[in-house]
Amino acid sequence: MVLTGAEILIQSLKKEGVEYLFGYPGGAVLHIYDCLDQQDDIRHILVRHEQGATHAADGYARATGKPGCVLVTSGPGATNAVTGIATAYMDSVPMVVITGQVPTPLIGNDAFQEVDSVGITRPCVKHNFLVKSVDELAGTIKRAFYLASSGRPGPVVIDIPKDVTAHKAEFKYPSKIDIRSYKPVTRGHPGQIKKAVKLLLSAERPMIYTGGGVIWSNAAKLLTELAGILGYPVTNTLMGLGGYPATDRQFVGMLGMHGTYEANMGMHQSDVLLAVGARFDDRVTGNIEKFCPDARIIHIDIDPSSISKNVKVDIPIVGSISDVLAEMIRVLKETKRKPKDAELKVWWQQIEEWRAMDCLKYDRETTQVIKPQYVVEELYNVTEGDAIITSDVGQHQMWAAQYYKFDRPYQWINSGGLGTMGFGMPAAMGAQFAYPQQTVACITGEGSIQMCIQELSTCLQYSLPLKIVSLNNGYLGMVRQWQEFFYQGRYAMSYMESLPDFVKLAESYGHIGMRIENKADVVPAMQEAMQQKDRLVFMDFMTDPEENVYPMIPAGGGQNEMILV
Repeated sequence: MVLTGAEILIQSLKKEGVEYLFGYPGGAVLHIYDCLDQQDDIRHILVRHEQGATHAADGYARATGKPGCVLVTSGPGATNAVTGIATAYMDSVPMVVITGQVPTPLIGNDAFQEVDSVGITRPCVKHNFLVKSVDELAGTIKRAFYLASSGRPGPVVIDIPKDVTAHKAEFKYPSKIDIRSYKPVTRGHPGQIKKAVKLLLSAERPMIYTGGGVIWSNAAKLLTELAGILGYPVTNTLMGLGGYPATDRQFVGMLGMHGTYEANMGMHQSDVLLAVGARFDDRVTGNIEKFCPDARIIHIDIDPSSISKNVKVDIPIVGSISDVLAEMIRVLKETKRKPKDAELKVWWQQIEEWRAMDCLKYDRETTQVIKPQYVVEELYNVTEGDAIITSDVGQHQMWAAQYYKFDRPYQWINSGGLGTMGFGMPAAMGAQFAYPQQTVACITGEGSIQMCIQELSTCLQYSLPLKIVSLNNGYLGMVRQWQEFFYQGRYAMSYMESLPDFVKLAESYGHIGMRIENKADVVPAMQEAMQQKDRLVFMDFMTDPEENVYPMIPAGGGQNEMILV
């Protein structure tokens, strides 16, 4: 078939199984939009801002494990998408972003709505392309999807000049792709795996520390099997929540700056640490000099550049998490050695002593002020732990991670590495498109929600029945907490003095708004909201303005130096 570049793009996206294309039209991509309008296989979702498009595609990808897809125009369309591209890059989310570009002869002439999209996005993508000829287009799209979803996933940008979408070429979509310089290792080195198993079985105070790589590798069941064989305690990073069942006895909670006492103390005192698909982020390690001082470390990751990048490890294993864990389980089952039961029993006694401190306790009974922790706990109860939860960034994000128990992968969707306010609601849109019958709730704050509030219009257009849970404390809560702890209570620019009436705002967009001011009304409001199966409900919970997130490792502190109250 001889097709225009725009037609080749649409046919290529169909070959890749793209269901939803999140975007916003503009001059440089009008040929593409004209083709989109003449087909029904790919559903275009018209957002209200390009940042919303990238976050929605990101949420779709995190809910499904499949690449999200974005289409924006040149110039400001591309620059508006950069925040969402960087968000996906930091959290290893597979995404293909198609940006329009001015016609090829005008590139470099400061033409109307021209920016160097390739140059701007180079630091925050896995790869990017400028398509200079229509003959290159189909192969470039195939490469982009392969790069985005293989190895360590990430966003890929394809910049397409307008004239390329108008020119014609014969359409042949490659059945497979081979990139000579890109050969991700999937199988771990057998010798390293045997060494790792030997070290694991010698442990007296072991910990299993897992991150988002477990989820992206579809390795949650394998991780659960491995942990069951060993009987060792498991902790997840913020991005790894759901990779191991939170309700399982061996799960000791999230670790890191706002992790549980038992998780952080277990890490600090461990003698053998198995790190799986995690990158030793600074919010996990605290002060690197104080991190796991007595532990010998095994690190499994598909990205060799992540190994010994922040923390030097003893046994590195490069490979797919699912492949490596499967081989580890096989070696464990074949070996005659077993974990050290006596020492492990003592270790679990110590962990249970730490767990008994109940570091996440708060005043549930005596206060009538709505505590944000209470709202999240009751959301978990009302949804029976089955909802897909997205969050924005701040105190509410940490409370969501601490108090909603995630038992399965792809259930917890948040911006971890970049910490992007405004992420939550458009990400929830993407998740809701992926699973129309699933309850999707966005836990947010009165500051974050305003960053992409215009997407309430998108939710109305496509009848998305999201449940917005706003923990409204009248402050930029995490900023205020740091100012209280470390800046002598000088709340510089963290107080939100001119908040809108969110109930009226939600209603003005055609949705249901609720303001909840009394603790006794929290559960009834949620129950009423969940009964609205085909309507978006914005629940504005007026929460304690002075509540802080505990535990907390202060900046520069070690994992054993937590602030508990």
